[in-house]
Amino acid sequence: MKTKSLFYGILFGTLLLVSNVFGQNNKQANTVWTKEKASNWQAQYPWLRGCNFQPSTAVNQIEMWSGDTFDAATIDKELGWAEELGFNLMRVYLSSEVYKKDPQGFKKRMNEYLAISTKHGIYTLFVFFDDCWGKETQAGKQPAPRPGVHNSGWVQDPAVSLRADTVKLFPVLEKYVKDILTTFKDDKRVILWDLYNEPGNEKHGLESLPLLENVFKWARTVNPSQPLSSGIWNFESSFIKLNTFQISHSDVITYHNYSNKDQHQTMINMLKFYERPLVCTEYMARRNKSTFEEIMPLLKDSNVGAINWGFVSGKTNTIFAWDEPKPTEKEPVLWFHDILRQDKTPFDVKEIELIKRLTGK
Repeated sequence: MKTKSLFYGILFGTLLLVSNVFGQNNKQANTVWTKEKASNWQAQYPWLRGCNFQPSTAVNQIEMWSGDTFDAATIDKELGWAEELGFNLMRVYLSSEVYKKDPQGFKKRMNEYLAISTKHGIYTLFVFFDDCWGKETQAGKQPAPRPGVHNSGWVQDPAVSLRADTVKLFPVLEKYVKDILTTFKDDKRVILWDLYNEPGNEKHGLESLPLLENVFKWARTVNPSQPLSSGIWNFESSFIKLNTFQISHSDVITYHNYSNKDQHQTMINMLKFYERPLVCTEYMARRNKSTFEEIMPLLKDSNVGAINWGFVSGKTNTIFAWDEPKPTEKEPVLWFHDILRQDKTPFDVKEIELIKRLTGK
C-alpha cells in the first residue's frame, strides 16, 4: 500500500545482517525452510501473476468476509475476468474481526472463496494482519466509501484500540491464526501465507515487532505445508530491525515496490542474494512509473511473482492516489491502481493486450 523512498544502502546493510540471522535460525531451530525446500516449492508452479483481490462491492476486509455481505456472485464474475487475463494468483486479506464474531462461518466462506478461485484456475495467498489505513475495526455495516478518497474504508487488523493490552489481545489472535492455519495447512488451493502486511506502517514502527514475532511463532507451531512470509516494504534506517526479522523468518521472500523500473531492478538484484524464490506482492502505481509496461516484463524475466495492487475499480477507490483525494471526480485522468471498471471495460486497452501477451492468453 503506502510506501516511502527506498534507500538501497540501508537495504544492503540489512542483507548482511539477515545473512547471519538466517544461519543462526537454521542451526538453532531449523524453523525456516531450507533454500532447497523453497526452490522445490517454486518449481511446482508456473510463473505466478495476479493481483491483490477485493471484490468491487466490498469497501474493506470486513465487508468482504461478513456473512451478510459476502458476495459470491461478484467474486465469481470478477475472478472469471482475471482468468481471461491469464492471472493465476490472488492475494486476499482476511479479517480477525469477522472470525471473532463467527469463526465457523468465516472458515466456511474462506472455503467457498477457494472453491470459486480454483474453478477459475487461480491460487490464493492469504494475508492475516495489516498496519495500513483506518485505525478502528467494527463488525456489522461498514461505512460507505468517501468519494475520491483512496481506501477510505480499509481498516487495520487488529484495531489500534486493542493493541495496548497484548496480554488480552494476543491469545485471541493466536487462536485465530492457529485455527485458520490448521484448517487450511494442507490445502493445495492456498499457495502461501502472508502473516503481516506492512508491519510498522501508520507510525506504528517497532511497536509492531511483538505481534510480528508472535504470528511467526504461532504459524511455525502449526507448521503448514505452504511457505510463510511477511513482505518488506520500507527501507528507512528505523525499519532495519523489522526488515531483518521479516526476511530471516520468511521461507519465500516477498516485498512491495511502487517505484520505477531501474529502482525495482536494483531491489530484485539485492534480494536475489538470498537465493530464495521472490514474490512482489504489491506493485503498479501508474503515477510513480510503476506500470504494467515497465514492471511486469521485468518480473517475468526475473522469475519473480507479480501481484499488482487492485483489479476491478470499486468501493475501495484505489483508482485515486494515496495522497491525492479528488472528491469531485468520478475518475481521475490517470488511474493510480486497478485495471477494469465494473462493466469490464479497461482503463487502458493496451495494458490488457500486454498482460495477455505476458501470460500466454
